[in-house]
Amino acid sequence: MTGTKKAIVLLSGGMDSCVAAAIANQTHRLALLHASYGQRTEARERRAFDEVANFYGVRERLVIRLDALSQIGGSALTDPTISVPETGVNSHRIPITYVPFRNAHFLSAAVSWAEVIGASAIFVGAVFEDSSGYPDCRPEYYRAFETVIRAGTRPETRIEISTPVIAMRKSEIVRRGIELGAPLDRTWSCYQFDDEACGVCDSCRLRLSAFEEAGHADAIAYRTGIAS
Repeated sequence: MTGTKKAIVLLSGGMDSCVAAAIANQTHRLALLHASYGQRTEARERRAFDEVANFYGVRERLVIRLDALSQIGGSALTDPTISVPETGVNSHRIPITYVPFRNAHFLSAAVSWAEVIGASAIFVGAVFEDSSGYPDCRPEYYRAFETVIRAGTRPETRIEISTPVIAMRKSEIVRRGIELGAPLDRTWSCYQFDDEACGVCDSCRLRLSAFEEAGHADAIAYRTGIAS
């Protein structure tokens, strides 16, 4: 842990949020927040969160449940009757793996916690330029949410939202993570399985292509044998 300011990192257990944590760790003391919401791989993501948190020696952790998201449904991540697409990323439409307005729920919990523990920043590993194109990962979304924070918190509260990887290509995120010594081997990206990654969902495809483009091997196991 470095720095005197405290930052909350929304740490899903995935690669992007792990690198966001590594970046935040350069300048802030970390507090880590993880949310389970009935997603298919929630147990595996929780394990990844714990392993990354242990790697950085972070004691201040908050794990919450947002079961309303699975009750609401409408996403292949939370509704078992909807299949996870395996045909590749289509940048011209919002995929069925989008969980409607999910990040607002995460951010709201983070802001509440930040007010209590005195955190001055919330780091989010959102990616928009080279990702599935979820609408709640756009830069303007986070700028708008900062306005909501200012309007809805104590007058003395100052909380900045930092999205350090939002405009990066996935391969740049891999390179930055390796440069910072982030534990990418402990992260989990697959939308479908929690033993070995499927290698064919959007998230696996983006991760695999990122490591290939970055010129590094991905340490996690894939069912398809694409990587090792």
